[in-house]
Amino acid sequence: MYTVKGTADKNTLLTAHMPLVKRLAHQMRAKLPPSVEVDDLIQAGMIGLLDAINRYEENHGAQFETYAVLRIRGAMLDELRSNDWMPRSTRQNMRKVEAAMNALQQQLGRPPSESEVAKSLKLSLEDYQDMLGDSGGHQLLYYEDFHSGAGDEGSDSFLDRYAVDDEDPLRALLETDFRQAVIDAIDALPAREKMLMSLYYEEELNLKEIGAVMGVSESRVSQLHTQAVARLRANLKERAWT
Repeated sequence: MYTVKGTADKNTLLTAHMPLVKRLAHQMRAKLPPSVEVDDLIQAGMIGLLDAINRYEENHGAQFETYAVLRIRGAMLDELRSNDWMPRSTRQNMRKVEAAMNALQQQLGRPPSESEVAKSLKLSLEDYQDMLGDSGGHQLLYYEDFHSGAGDEGSDSFLDRYAVDDEDPLRALLETDFRQAVIDAIDALPAREKMLMSLYYEEELNLKEIGAVMGVSESRVSQLHTQAVARLRANLKERAWT
């Protein structure tokens, strides 16, 4: 894939890695709300691939595909962020859920139940579960988490503490104790949610398949997934802001 001059044959690299862009787009799309179009992710991913091709050097210290995946995913996340695919009201609702979970965890010394979180938010259980369903696609990390002011006004982002003056903050996070913090937070999840996360991220089952394993509907799996991610974010924020 390289010319006699040792530089990347850009057209060959582009053609060879187009299937990678499509695969990553479909993987990301499966975890996002219906309003997100896979073609938009593919278009953004192609821009990321071109950027990777233009920036990559043999002495970069990583295989091209490994480097390209980071650039492609980053471009897709930038596309999602620029289009604000999750409404501000939804994000605000999930911050309230995270705050309630954190407060109850401190008070009870254990993960709060759905009923307890709903009561804390002055919602019926049904309304709370509907809120979770409406927030499908809630993620562990958001772009703004890498910058100050992501949480309460005037506070530092919990990720700022781990990634200061680094070109690739996500990689910096994974090279610190943040990775272990995520592992510990997952381990602290209620058994049912821990199993769901394992089926989703390790076994790579879709929501329908997980529902069949757990004996619940696909929409219920989506609710539980959103709740599990909210627990993880609440746990990680509590660790970083104390």
